Amino acid sequence: MAEILHLTDPADPRLDDFRGLTTADRRPDRPGGKGFVIAEGTVVVRRLLASAYPVRALLGVERRIGELADDLGDVDAPAYVTSAQTMADVVGFHLNRGVLAVADRAPRPAVDELLATARTLAVLEGVGDHENLGALFRNAAALGVDGVLLGDGCSDPLYRRSVRVSMGNVLRVPFTRLEPWPSGLDRLRASGFRVAALTPRADAVDLRELSAPGRVALLLGAEGPGLSDGALAAADTAVRIPMTPGVDSLNVATAGAVAFYELAGRSR
Repeated sequence: MAEILHLTDPADPRLDDFRGLTTADRRPDRPGGKGFVIAEGTVVVRRLLASAYPVRALLGVERRIGELADDLGDVDAPAYVTSAQTMADVVGFHLNRGVLAVADRAPRPAVDELLATARTLAVLEGVGDHENLGALFRNAAALGVDGVLLGDGCSDPLYRRSVRVSMGNVLRVPFTRLEPWPSGLDRLRASGFRVAALTPRADAVDLRELSAPGRVALLLGAEGPGLSDGALAAADTAVRIPMTPGVDSLNVATAGAVAFYELAGRSR
C-alpha cells in the first residue's frame, strides 16, 4: 500500500523527481540522458500504476490522490499530498489535472518478441512530433495494433507530452526500435509479415483492396515529407486511403487510425 504523506514545503528534497517538468524529458543524471516516465491526470496515472514501469512516487492535491485510493493498494511508493500552489512551485507551472506520478523506464521488448506474437504492427519513420506520436499510440491501442516499431527519426514515445496525448496508452502498447533502417524490415518479411507502406501516391493500391489476410506491418512516415524513398522501396506494397479530390493527405495520426481500423479489424 502506498504511504500517504502530506508535504507543504516546495523545497522538500522528497519532491525532487517532480521538479522542472518543462525540461524533465532530458536529464543528464539519468541513464541515456532521458528522464523519468511521467504520468499526468488520474486516467494516465492509473495506467502507469497498472503498467510494468516501476513507480517511484505520486504527487497531487488531496482530492486527486483520494480518487486513486483503490489503485494504490499494491503500490510500493509514496504518494505526496500537497496544495495546488505547492505543486506549481515544484513542477514549474500550474497543473490543471492535479496529480502526477513518476516511474523509472522499463526494458523494451526485443524485436523478435514482438514478431513472435503480433499479427498487426505499426512501423514508424521520422515521426518526431510528440503529439502525433502519442496520438498514434492511442489509436494503435484502440484499434487492435499489437505493437509499434520505431525506425529512423522517431521521438521517444515516453516523452511527457507523448505519454499525455496517448492517454497513457504508450504504457500499454509494446514498442521497440527497429535497426538497421530500413533493411531491418527484412526481419518482418522473414517472420511472415507483409509490409505495406501508407502513401498518398496515386499509383498506390486502395487500402480497402489490399489482399493481406495474414500478418501485416503498416509503414507510416513523418507529417509532411512522408516515408523516405528507402522505406518505400523496402515495402512489399504501397497503399493509399482514397480521398475526395482536392485533398491529398491526412494528419499522420488520423491516417494511421483509418488504416489500423481497416487492417487490424481483419484480425479481430
